Amino acid sequence: MPPTHPLTEVFGFTPGSVSREAVRNRAKKLCPFNNKVPNCTKDKASDPLGTCSVRAGEGTAITCPIRFRENWIIADDAADFFFSKNTKWTSLTEVRLKDKQSKSAGNIDLVLVSYNDKGRIIDFGALEVQAVYISGNIRKPFEYYMGDPKVRWNMNWKGEEWWPAPDYLSSSRKRLAPQLIFKSGIFHQWKKKTAVVLDAGFFATLPKLKEVSKENAELAWLIYDLHLAKDKSRYMLKRSKIVYTQFESALNQITRSEAGDIRKFIAVLQEKLDEKLNDGGTPPINQTILEEL
Repeated sequence: MPPTHPLTEVFGFTPGSVSREAVRNRAKKLCPFNNKVPNCTKDKASDPLGTCSVRAGEGTAITCPIRFRENWIIADDAADFFFSKNTKWTSLTEVRLKDKQSKSAGNIDLVLVSYNDKGRIIDFGALEVQAVYISGNIRKPFEYYMGDPKVRWNMNWKGEEWWPAPDYLSSSRKRLAPQLIFKSGIFHQWKKKTAVVLDAGFFATLPKLKEVSKENAELAWLIYDLHLAKDKSRYMLKRSKIVYTQFESALNQITRSEAGDIRKFIAVLQEKLDEKLNDGGTPPINQTILEEL
């Protein structure tokens, strides 16, 4: 049966969960996934949008980067890529990164550092967490549900305007690609590794990446899925797979657009030209264009 509404997790629990913990999380707007503070701070700290994930076809799409912090599985998986076994390491959150001109390149979600017995840093790597953008309006169904969770947990939101859904294209072009270019690019110049965390649905929309062995990799793609618990009160984060790549080849694949049929583009140009000429517009003078060139 198709879902009647887009919400899959609200403050860490399924909308229909009536457990004491779920009720408490909704009442106090808590985040169970290791946020920097006990409360959810997504969108607005004073009025958080407590949706951790939404429906994506038959599956789910993680919309909050904090959601990936469940039990810090992502840190363990990244450390296994960055460091050798039995290495002492820890994680540092929201580390500011600057370029050569001391201009901000943004914050690194998580930097893992290895250190010796004297507490001196030996090595480090960057962990970038990428949730997905949403098209449509997720706040409206969220607020409607929160008005009476006991009654509206299975509400019918079909037919409502701006049904929310994951926007994978914008997520890759506006978020993932710039992160790799600017932040991960600096780490690559330092010859340090990066691990990128995505959910399986998001990764599936990316171009096919050329894989290499773990030993030869500069970039690890840590892919996760949400699995509904037996009691159906919450979802559990589980690793789906890890894909190892070189940095430059992966970046080229993600940022390169595949050309479509040139004839279709010419048809668009022709249509616009016909409109302009039929409206009495004057085409540019070739001599002027050539002079400017």
